[in-house]
Amino acid sequence: MRRSRPGGRFRTAVACAATAAVLGPLIWLWQDSLLPAAYSVMDMGYADYGGGPRSPSAHSSAHPSTHRGGRDVTELVADADRPADVNMTVVARKERFRLASGRAFDGYTLNGRSPGPVIEAVQGQLVQVRLVNESVPGGITLHWHGVDVPNAADGVAGVTQDAVGMGEEFTYRFVSDRAGTFWYHSHQMSHEQVRAGLLGALVVAPRASPGRADDVVALVHLYGGVRTVNGREGDVRVEAPPGARARVRVINTEYGILPAWVGGAPYRLVAVDGTEVNGPAPVRDQAVAVAAGGRADLEVTMPADGSPVRVHLGGPAGVVLGSTSYDAPPVPRPAATLDPLTYGTRAPLGFDPAEPDRRFEYAVGRRPGFLDGVPGVWWTVNGRLYPDVPMFHVAEGDVVRMRISNDSGEAHPMHLHGHHAVVLTRDGVAATGSPWWVDSLEVGIGQTYEVAFVADNPGVWMDHCHNLPHASEGLTAHLMYEGVTTRFTVGGPPGNRPE
Repeated sequence: MRRSRPGGRFRTAVACAATAAVLGPLIWLWQDSLLPAAYSVMDMGYADYGGGPRSPSAHSSAHPSTHRGGRDVTELVADADRPADVNMTVVARKERFRLASGRAFDGYTLNGRSPGPVIEAVQGQLVQVRLVNESVPGGITLHWHGVDVPNAADGVAGVTQDAVGMGEEFTYRFVSDRAGTFWYHSHQMSHEQVRAGLLGALVVAPRASPGRADDVVALVHLYGGVRTVNGREGDVRVEAPPGARARVRVINTEYGILPAWVGGAPYRLVAVDGTEVNGPAPVRDQAVAVAAGGRADLEVTMPADGSPVRVHLGGPAGVVLGSTSYDAPPVPRPAATLDPLTYGTRAPLGFDPAEPDRRFEYAVGRRPGFLDGVPGVWWTVNGRLYPDVPMFHVAEGDVVRMRISNDSGEAHPMHLHGHHAVVLTRDGVAATGSPWWVDSLEVGIGQTYEVAFVADNPGVWMDHCHNLPHASEGLTAHLMYEGVTTRFTVGGPPGNRPE
């Protein structure tokens, strides 16, 4: 019978200890990353007051936001007694359908089509949309991208409502107080459902000129990797007589920048993300970079000789404006890109961003770790992995200044719900053109932006990357108002999964 040597037992013990030293922390990190079956976003991460006062209702726990007093998000609604000016029902289905171009696609529809119906309103009208889920598994919501709706109508599963399950319905009500180009999409499993067709355009006309005949909606979306405009492959042809001014409302529903440029005539960039540009000058030989989720309104004056004009949307296909002819050959993308930081003329902001009540940092990075038990290289916010990310606390009326930096190695289109922010600086260079108001801001690799806004829309609001797979991979934080709480949870019986 062989006896084990003392040296062998020692080496085994050392090996076991080394293994435990390596695996122990990994097991702890794995277990610590596991998310509960249901949790409130108000309990995630840590409270960041941005140098401002703590909420009077906050206590000294690690999560002061767990206080459940104050207004629930369901109380933050449009006037319940006011009749709707625009009233419609949209029915969501999972089905095989045909795009406007005729190509068959397996996905989701709204009222039997994708993109869903264009919702049109006039500034100041109350919009009411009844969402019926006929056959979308896992539930659905509608988020009104770029519209500063009351929080109860924001359409984020697990934050402002429960996902609408099959056979259920939900009604959204909001006042369209800002004229401009917007869109709507699901915010339940959004990285899957938006890509598969649950989206549509929303256009709010100004009071002074409702129902303009020269408006052209151009919603760009990828179906199975095929780029479409309003669900159509190839060119969308629109009649525009000589001398007419056509406003092409470009909506980028993709996950990266969409370049748009015009061949055959100069153009003006007259609006960004639903806000008019002050003093837009004619542009030639420059493209406009439309952020993911963002919108850009391009105004074209048709040539007097009747020549057609082509608005390129990411490639040779796009919108062709014409009357007697639509023979507008593609032109290459210009080498130069219009810079909104310097375009247009200055105008008052209505508040002083130099004296903010709160200052926040939103630093995007990336590092290895576990996200809900899954190992990988994940996005971080201020060096932390989801859900240990900041909850930005504000009080109504605060002037908020936020510095957004990107050291992650990939670009990120950042989208703050319920608010528009004005760009103050990019990489330390101050804005000198028209106030550049955004709700979807492309933050490139290595870039830093400073933005500011007034906290004038109480609620609990997402602030996330609109490359939607990135949001599902942890690039999500929230803006929380003092005295506002939410009863909804991520997960739970409704299966709420906002991203």
